[in-house]
Amino acid sequence: MRITMIGSGYVGLVSGACFADFGHAVCCVDKDASKIEALHAGRMPIYEPGLDQLVASNVAAGRLTFTTDLAAGVAGADAVFIAVGTPSRRGDGHADLSYVYAATEEIARAATGPLVVVTKSTVPVGTGDRVEEILRDTRPDIEFAVVSNPEFLREGAAIGDFKRPDRIVIGTDDERAREVMREIYRPLYLGESPILFTGRRTSELTKYAANAFLATKITFINEMANLCEAVGADVKDVARGIGLDNRIGRKFLHAGPGYGGSCFPKDTLALLKTAEDFDTPVHVVEAVVKVNDARKRAMGRKVVAALGDDPRGKTVAILGLTFKPNTDDMRDAPSIAIVQSLMDAGVTVRAFDPEGAEAAKAVMPAALVYCRDPYEAADGADAVAIVTEWDAFRALDLGRLKDTMKAPVLVDLRNIYERQDAERAGFSYSAVGR
Repeated sequence: MRITMIGSGYVGLVSGACFADFGHAVCCVDKDASKIEALHAGRMPIYEPGLDQLVASNVAAGRLTFTTDLAAGVAGADAVFIAVGTPSRRGDGHADLSYVYAATEEIARAATGPLVVVTKSTVPVGTGDRVEEILRDTRPDIEFAVVSNPEFLREGAAIGDFKRPDRIVIGTDDERAREVMREIYRPLYLGESPILFTGRRTSELTKYAANAFLATKITFINEMANLCEAVGADVKDVARGIGLDNRIGRKFLHAGPGYGGSCFPKDTLALLKTAEDFDTPVHVVEAVVKVNDARKRAMGRKVVAALGDDPRGKTVAILGLTFKPNTDDMRDAPSIAIVQSLMDAGVTVRAFDPEGAEAAKAVMPAALVYCRDPYEAADGADAVAIVTEWDAFRALDLGRLKDTMKAPVLVDLRNIYERQDAERAGFSYSAVGR
């Protein structure tokens, strides 16, 4: 099959590279000439483990190409996937669909024959209807079928998620489009990955519902962590105790500083706005958003409290800036609120992140000091706070870390160390919900 991906960001590039690896001919299109130039040179615009090798092998095989020329990319394609950004719109929280609709108009003008147009971007319910209207109004001479095919990729594990998915959701009532999508995903179907065909609106809502539910699990265990601290319980054991119940499951029950990233924050807000538009409030999701926002600020206060009565003039080493490990994504990362809280309290902040330093500079205060490794960050510090659970932080030389510090205080916001190990190394230890 000939596939075109409109948008060469996280979703478009990962999906395009994986489709090419299945044997399809894939062209990734992006308006950003510098991004396409970098891809031609083998430089990835994002950090995702294994992506550079996957892209290189499929470019070498002639199955994966890149261009800024949308018309050339769309001409002769069997299916065009829209994988552009849908950020939260400033002021009201609605998903900004301007990029989706602009891409749709360009696709319509460039189409050379019957075409299946697939929304891979996360879009509110009813977006596919509008995409279909734009296509038909722009090119009434072309037969279009519009499909919803949401992505369920975890940053840091996206290639594995794409090739070994829990499910593939395809929203369309058009039989020709179904056959095209079956052929595109045939390698996964042969591997017995579940393919769920639904109506288009059902597919669109499924993505938001899934992310809202996962965000709810994270927020629930974070609130249980607060209760555990108050009553003297251990949230890690509570999470194990409820996670072993098959009806609940163990995933997303890790207490921490709150969720961030490109999906959960904007998708929960978009779902709230959709529910508001249809006068069907979703109070659980509304509470999740409020609690998560407050959680990030509370974790900043927790680090400040660990410095004692007078934090002003003290130094904190922050380990991890990205919202999760194995990515350079800083969107809505808890570290942003934590660093700001520390600086508001008059604290000097030094930080190390294995991949996120460059991205952090665009969103962090200018006064943040970036370091080359955890030990440089901790040098002379009054406390170390672990904010992101990178593997590099799971086996720190605690003795060496303590020896570089002015005061041996460890604030473990990801619960990756045991209290007895930290205290044996000479630290005053503070965790979440323990």
